[in-house]
Amino acid sequence: MSSLALFLPSSSLFRTKQAHPAKGRAAAVVRCSSGSHEQEREGATLLGRRDALASAAACGVSALGFAGDGLAVVGQGLLAGRIPGLSDPDENGWRTYRRPDEKSGGHGVGWSPIIPYSFKVPDGWEEAPVSIADLGGTEIDLRFGNPKEGRLSVIVAPTRRFADDLDDATIEKIGSPEKVISAFGPEVIGENVEGKVLATATAEYSGRTYYQFELEPPHIFITATAAGNRLYLFSVTANGLQWKRHYKDLKQIAESFRVV
Repeated sequence: MSSLALFLPSSSLFRTKQAHPAKGRAAAVVRCSSGSHEQEREGATLLGRRDALASAAACGVSALGFAGDGLAVVGQGLLAGRIPGLSDPDENGWRTYRRPDEKSGGHGVGWSPIIPYSFKVPDGWEEAPVSIADLGGTEIDLRFGNPKEGRLSVIVAPTRRFADDLDDATIEKIGSPEKVISAFGPEVIGENVEGKVLATATAEYSGRTYYQFELEPPHIFITATAAGNRLYLFSVTANGLQWKRHYKDLKQIAESFRVV
């Protein structure tokens, strides 16, 4: 399991450049932009992970890709190559996200396109940067969040990673709810799920089965299903205060997940 590391936001938010390399070191200029205000810091640093973390600190961005105490949400259109997929708010103030057909990602050559998925979030939730070093690694397809309410992620894992004959997968073929959460829950929370599963449910929509789980600690809902040659793990989590205040909405988000 890869450890959490820094996601470097798009160049409009965070930029580094080298100047006059010296022995084993290079002068690094870090420019952090916030509206019209811009700060520039310069100094000799070791290249690689260390200067990335130092640069993040200079910009007020944590190693987890969070700004301050909240999620480092990226506004519509700032992510390179990103295609917005959010609808306008409905009469209840909720928006529907549908994975755009044109969005890149497919786990490499030879893989079929990812079958789109959708979910609903209250107005104010936005897409956030994805780091390949996050829990779930390169299989994290999407992250969303609201600094005051919580955050979510979508992991899309190739079924061939755990079976050779699941090109037309269903969650039932992969295993029982107990087997699925025991095998794949650690990919979401980063640790064994034994003793943490508070509730398990099974739902069916348009002929597709979804396993739904509530775990604690940490406070998290996980929805699992399968389609084509992919396993989908949709997780919604929050800190203790957010969980207490927004439990109903967080659960509704988790239960809204569908593979289209």
